[in-house]
Amino acid sequence: MSELPSPRTVGRYLVRAAEPEDVDGARGVMLDTFYREFGYGYVPGWHEDVIDIDGAYLTDPRHLLLVAIDTGDPRRTVVGTTGLLSRGPRHPPHPRWIAERYPSGSTAQLVRVYVRAEHRRRGLARVMVEMAAEFAAVREYASLYLHTNVNIAGAQPFWEDVAKEIFDARTTGEHGPGFATVHYEIPLPH
Repeated sequence: MSELPSPRTVGRYLVRAAEPEDVDGARGVMLDTFYREFGYGYVPGWHEDVIDIDGAYLTDPRHLLLVAIDTGDPRRTVVGTTGLLSRGPRHPPHPRWIAERYPSGSTAQLVRVYVRAEHRRRGLARVMVEMAAEFAAVREYASLYLHTNVNIAGAQPFWEDVAKEIFDARTTGEHGPGFATVHYEIPLPH
């Protein structure tokens, strides 16, 4: 099995697999996204990977956390993240048929695709998603799945450009009021 994805340069940014020294910066991007973008903060039972980044991403060879680092900043700040976990969506809250279509083990689930607002529109998310898809293909996952809240500015156009919509759950009330969940699958490279 191949190693972690090779680092890539995107303008002044370096995108690579997270290392132990990136954990605090990655966690900061994730928590800031929960509180500032999503407006609901940390949710026990749903965000344990953010608290235990080492256990969730760095020690499991089938999992991956990518970070985008601003090399133009002397502190080399983490400004973006993308995670990949060996698990499918949970039922509930997601529809049973979605959970059955994307079972844990054979499904790579893309999570935590976040870029700080001031660093967006520079290709970072796209490169991190491409790298995650390549990793999933090498690890022989059957599919690469994600769900997202399309109420977040730019989320829906981005995902529609790189993924295939599987189910728009906005009309079902999935997750309750205020959520606009759409499920996607990303083609794996051959």
